[in-house]
Amino acid sequence: MLWTIILLVIANLFMTFAWYAHLKHLNHAPIYVAIFVSWGIALIEYFFQVPANRIGYHYFTLPQLKVMQEVITMAVFALYCFLYMRVELSKNFFYAGVCLVMAVFFIMRDLKV
Repeated sequence: MLWTIILLVIANLFMTFAWYAHLKHLNHAPIYVAIFVSWGIALIEYFFQVPANRIGYHYFTLPQLKVMQEVITMAVFALYCFLYMRVELSKNFFYAGVCLVMAVFFIMRDLKV
């Protein structure tokens, strides 16, 4: 189970950069450059995401995998916003995170460990 979480964190690091780094580094480049750079980064992400889901599917249901991935995405995104993009996070972002944690609580209640 731990490998699933580790691989999902790595995958989300790459995907967050694929989706948002062009806003900081390629904002004056033509859109097609940003698209191809983002696709290249996203390709690397799939080398982690696909194995994470394959491994995780032995332990988690599909809805559990999805909710876990979304929480990891928001955690990685929060760190990315604050540390890399220098964007202040609002209290509403925090409240949204609390809602996601509650989603994990409810979806994982059926987990057989």
